[in-house]
Amino acid sequence: MPHAALAHPPRWLTHAQLHPQPVAGVREWLFNEDSLTRRLTDLSRNGFSVVPLDEGWQRLRLDECAALGVADGSQGWVREVYLRGHEQRWVFARSVAARSALEGSGLNLAELGSRSLGELLFSDRAFDRGELQACRYPAAWLPDAVREECLWARRSCFSRGALGVLVAEVFLPDFWRAAGIEA
Repeated sequence: MPHAALAHPPRWLTHAQLHPQPVAGVREWLFNEDSLTRRLTDLSRNGFSVVPLDEGWQRLRLDECAALGVADGSQGWVREVYLRGHEQRWVFARSVAARSALEGSGLNLAELGSRSLGELLFSDRAFDRGELQACRYPAAWLPDAVREECLWARRSCFSRGALGVLVAEVFLPDFWRAAGIEA
């Protein structure tokens, strides 16, 4: 599922750079450094599931290449999933890793299936998590079923040696309703 190039790609901003700041409840979910998988599992009272949408080798977006420190147009493994609570789509997640760093790293993202990548990254102490960034995610980059303007998203890069796995998570309207937060 190739992603359209945008005339104005989003500006991913750290907590300190984000102005105006979103409401406290939104901020707490965007910048909390705990495992999102665990937090969603708790919120759903163990009604959490991962539904893979698309995965495979693709050309990475420019913002992803920049975040991973690879040349524009680099190939990478792209995994897109829904993180669900009680069968509702709560989060759209897109995880990418540059082919040049992934091959030979010992990490096989193709084997995850319906398991959470977040749990894998948080359980492997060799991975260091970079700073969280947030933006209003472009609707053009979302699957048709959840395409909506101005949804809050966050991303961070998990690094292990030369390998970087960039994980972006877009919070969908059903999530905010379940969390009882006015986004």
